[in-house]
Amino acid sequence: MENLPDRAHVVVIGAGIVGSSIVKHLAELGWRDILLIDKGPLPEPGGSTDHASNFVFPVDHSKEITELTLDSLRQYTVLGVLAECGGIEVARTPERLQELRRRMSSATAWGVDAELLSPAGVKEHMPWIREDLLLAGFHTPTGAIVDAVRAGEQMRRRAADLGALQVADCTEVTGVAVDAGPQSGVPGRVRAVETDRGRVETEYVVVACGVWSPQIAAMAGASIPLVPAVHQMMDLGPIPELAATDDWISVPLIRDMDARMYARQRGPDLELGSYAHRPMLHEPAGIPPLGAPGQASPTQLPFTADDFTPQLAQARQLYPELLGAHGREGVGVTHAINGLLSLTADGAPLLGETAEVHGLWSAAAVWIKEGPGVGRAVAEWMTEGASEVDVHAADITRIPQHGRTRRHVRARAAEGFPKVYGIAHPREQWSSNRPLRTSPFHPRTQALGGEHFEVSGWERPQWYAANASLLQEYSGSIDRRVHEWDARWWSPIIEAEHLTMRERAAMFDLAAFSVIDLTGPGALEGAQRVAVANVDREVGRVIYTPLLDSCGGFRSDLTIVRLARDHFRFITGAADGARDLAWLHRHLRAELATGRVAIQDLTSATCAIGLWGPQARTIVERLTDDDVTNEGFRFGTAREVVLAGIPTLMVRISYVGDLGWEIHLPVEHGLTLWDALWEAGRPYGLIAAGAGVYGTTGRLEKAHRLFGAELAPDRGPVEAGLALPKVKEADFIGKDAYLLARAQQPASVLCTIGLTGSGAAEPRFPSGSEPVLSGDGSPLLDGRGQRSYVTSAGPAPSLGRYVMLGYLPWESAEAGARLQIEYLGTHLPAEVLTVGRTAPFDPEHTRVKR
Repeated sequence: MENLPDRAHVVVIGAGIVGSSIVKHLAELGWRDILLIDKGPLPEPGGSTDHASNFVFPVDHSKEITELTLDSLRQYTVLGVLAECGGIEVARTPERLQELRRRMSSATAWGVDAELLSPAGVKEHMPWIREDLLLAGFHTPTGAIVDAVRAGEQMRRRAADLGALQVADCTEVTGVAVDAGPQSGVPGRVRAVETDRGRVETEYVVVACGVWSPQIAAMAGASIPLVPAVHQMMDLGPIPELAATDDWISVPLIRDMDARMYARQRGPDLELGSYAHRPMLHEPAGIPPLGAPGQASPTQLPFTADDFTPQLAQARQLYPELLGAHGREGVGVTHAINGLLSLTADGAPLLGETAEVHGLWSAAAVWIKEGPGVGRAVAEWMTEGASEVDVHAADITRIPQHGRTRRHVRARAAEGFPKVYGIAHPREQWSSNRPLRTSPFHPRTQALGGEHFEVSGWERPQWYAANASLLQEYSGSIDRRVHEWDARWWSPIIEAEHLTMRERAAMFDLAAFSVIDLTGPGALEGAQRVAVANVDREVGRVIYTPLLDSCGGFRSDLTIVRLARDHFRFITGAADGARDLAWLHRHLRAELATGRVAIQDLTSATCAIGLWGPQARTIVERLTDDDVTNEGFRFGTAREVVLAGIPTLMVRISYVGDLGWEIHLPVEHGLTLWDALWEAGRPYGLIAAGAGVYGTTGRLEKAHRLFGAELAPDRGPVEAGLALPKVKEADFIGKDAYLLARAQQPASVLCTIGLTGSGAAEPRFPSGSEPVLSGDGSPLLDGRGQRSYVTSAGPAPSLGRYVMLGYLPWESAEAGARLQIEYLGTHLPAEVLTVGRTAPFDPEHTRVKR
């Protein structure tokens, strides 16, 4: 392009596979005046797309990533750039063999064709591998090699043929102009992109330039928190056996998982890639420019051979015929690089509109295998307000302020790099850059031997060593976890704490709650617009409500307390606070601009204590003169109450299904109130209990849903059993889709499922995402073709059962129906306990309302 246009409807920065996919899908969705910019020359501008190994393994333990990958495979196939060769992940150790069985379960849950091979079966597919080193192989026939550069060319051509796209390569972005927000802390709006070839006015900017994304975002005053990291790659050849195939790829991709490396044929060469070396992190600003001496592209850094020496030895051991145990005459290094890719603090992509700047979108930290799927999802999101694939776990607004810092991202990226091919437990905790956020109760929870798990930077007690003595008291009611995998990141103390709460009382550190106040003359109208439930209730009313996207899927579920005529308090989970805050800013943009509403994040100014159990009222009565009887303080209401001389907001609700309150107060009074409650409760057997009770055992006994598990954008209130008896007159986001869903039979129904026996010599304990099968062991498919799987799992000590939540097809959602749960290669017998919102424990909710 000789001259840049003065204006474009949307500017996409980055012409790799992600940016090229976005422009194609935007064009097909009707967008016009699209400008695609890249500082490198096309068709190979010099980003990660150019040097990537370009293979696709279809199975991930994440449903989101698997769906994006499967969509990408379909798109690559249509484009004619895919060579299906299959992929095999091999195990050398018993621990990895168990992980391969878990991958088989994930394949079943997400509907991917896969099989577990014997060592001999692996050798049938890859004749030059040493089968005596192996225990098994996980084979996915749809594993493939793709030509991502050619795919990008075709995607750009498609958008141009639709009359929607102009492309400007060799163009450097020098700035992003942003209009300031109407008030401090309120996001501004993107207005233009500055380049070395001129200024382009625009309403939308999509940052899809991989390792350079943080630099572009910073120009707009926003953050895309990723770090460029090295992934080493080496090609060895020519190898006569591979050359004789006359194919670019004739054998499956092999992941030697225990050695943290892969191998793929590249014509006569064997390409090796490693994730076993030390983390080598870089800065976006330090990436050399195009044409740097000794580099084919900016993201192909000089090879550091010493880092690859152990992996090369592992490869020679596994493929001695091809490579020789100590080298092979005529076979040498034909290509070797330290290739750059993008890592994030939690390993997930960074997608969606940024929290700091409206109109500035991110499509960063995406792998080749997900690229086209991400392109489609982001384009749908920009067009419809939601995407067909649930990408909430990749939403960039999930990251709170502390998670965007350079120190945090680098620390977590360094810790996360070995996990790429590692065996990560579903409950596994990060260890780096902790602690970051501690509650005012932290000195007491530490003194009680709290085992702290992290959520959104908060140190939250999961259980307390001080309660170990309770294990003997409840020894007959707690299952013993024999298998190390089941017991990892878990303690039987959780179940003892649960039973103590049910019999006496327990207090919980809930300081990690996110608290957001919505005030002003437009507060009622604004709250009504985002909430499904009617929030025009009397002052002091507590309203539990979903928040939906435009397609009727869940964006959040939270509690709203009406504190005054024009004052609504949103109380949401720690992991959801940043995302919910951004959602309110995004959808109340006009009211914020005119001053009709104000949004204030009070999370760091407030704290909360949960107090529940049969003795909760008795304990509270010792600290206040207020009427806290059932008649004087009804369930589902909130009141200002002075406790131990401290002003508090007491909210009478219960996530754990027992009598009690959330007690909210200023952070500076937190420790004093904790101590007062502790002393008042001692005569009644009060204990401190952890989030293992609050978020797992207590929640599951009451069939309470959790956002990110049961509730996600690909589900709606009808399927989740959360449809309200009446639909309010006021309009709200997603109302049309919600009304349509109410008028139809749901594709599936959320049910509570209980194990009926082990199906094995020792009891086993699923942790989530396992396939839910019919009684005869066949997959269950709902009306939309989605397979059933466990969304949450844990013990229900009050019931003496191990329970799970999961969506079942309409015809299978019947109490007593026989099922099976596939867990690490074993089928565990199960049954449907309750259907819909009905709780298996205290279904009439008498305990919370007494």
